[in-house]
Amino acid sequence: MTSLPGPLGLLNPVLWTLPVAFGLWFLTFAVPAGNFWVKLCLSASILAAAGLMFSRGERKSLFGFKRRHLWLGTVSALVLYGIFWLGNGLSAMLFPFASKEISSIYLNKTQLPSFVIGLLLLFVMGPAEEIYWHGFVQRRFSHRFGAVVGVLLTAMIYAVVHVVALNFMLFVAAGVCGLFWGVLYQREQSLIPVIISHSLWDLIIFVLFPLH
Repeated sequence: MTSLPGPLGLLNPVLWTLPVAFGLWFLTFAVPAGNFWVKLCLSASILAAAGLMFSRGERKSLFGFKRRHLWLGTVSALVLYGIFWLGNGLSAMLFPFASKEISSIYLNKTQLPSFVIGLLLLFVMGPAEEIYWHGFVQRRFSHRFGAVVGVLLTAMIYAVVHVVALNFMLFVAAGVCGLFWGVLYQREQSLIPVIISHSLWDLIIFVLFPLH
């Protein structure tokens, strides 16, 4: 297994790229100019490229493949969708504003045909986000602070970058997803099942069976 740099070397690239992540998410979610889906995919791709650039000696281990990853990624995507399906009804009872905020998340679907959005989610957005957040950020945090702190800290930061959208339900959703996929990555130590899970969940919840 390829060894990682020392403690400071582990965290420096993460600390350099996190402000970029916040800036890109601000431009994507808070600045109305431009196509939302194009901006989102470009932002995630920039972060993924940075993560891979700083992980030159680790790329092979990031994408280790086992046959179980195929069904594990698929089943976990369905499980996560089920969690959100149940949470959708619960949030409507707990938060009077939930329905309006969830509806606003889907407003951007009109900017591109559904099949184009689906392709972007499957082949760009899902893989790019996982490469950066779990293959790079969580991996470094976990080696520096331990697995539990690495998972929790990454999920928290992933949720916080979505604050720029000023949407509480999106913030909660990002936190749940970050924790779910963070645990999956930590368990498997491979991005393959996490990318499958993320990409399929995106496709299901935004294109095939939206919750609003």
